[in-house]
Amino acid sequence: MERCVILVGHGGVPSDCPAELVSEFKRLESAARRDPKQAGAFAEADRKIRAWPRTAQTDPYKAGLESIGAALRRALPGRDVRLAYNEFCAPSLETALADAVAGGLKALTVISTMYTRGGIHSELEMPEILDSVRRAHPGLDIRYCWPFDLAEIAGLLAREVSRAETAAPAR
Repeated sequence: MERCVILVGHGGVPSDCPAELVSEFKRLESAARRDPKQAGAFAEADRKIRAWPRTAQTDPYKAGLESIGAALRRALPGRDVRLAYNEFCAPSLETALADAVAGGLKALTVISTMYTRGGIHSELEMPEILDSVRRAHPGLDIRYCWPFDLAEIAGLLAREVSRAETAAPAR
């Protein structure tokens, strides 16, 4: 059984996306929270921003997550590593999960780049999405790597601090 790993990043708005579209997205997001009838208009604005063409220059966040994904593929040989985004970028977590299921994958592990507690995406939204997929596909093995082991996170950060402190000073 091949295990699919879905790496989820926050996502960012590309620098060349029109400010009017981003403002409309934010307005509709707020309106949809108050009035469910606005959900369709919000979903359309979300689709437009997620589908906006991107390059490494216009969306360095996406390029950065793709680099982490490539490194994760090397670190997890034999695993199907895919990317997803909470906001602003495609594919969404829902789409990435649906694609994995449609491809016949039965074992999915989801991991987020957001590792601090208190974040709405990692702590609330992603578990809700995963619970929905579990209900729709009861035979699916879905694992969620969250919350993270704080000692492991501190160790990673400490190693990076040590690496920076022993590196030659930037000029």
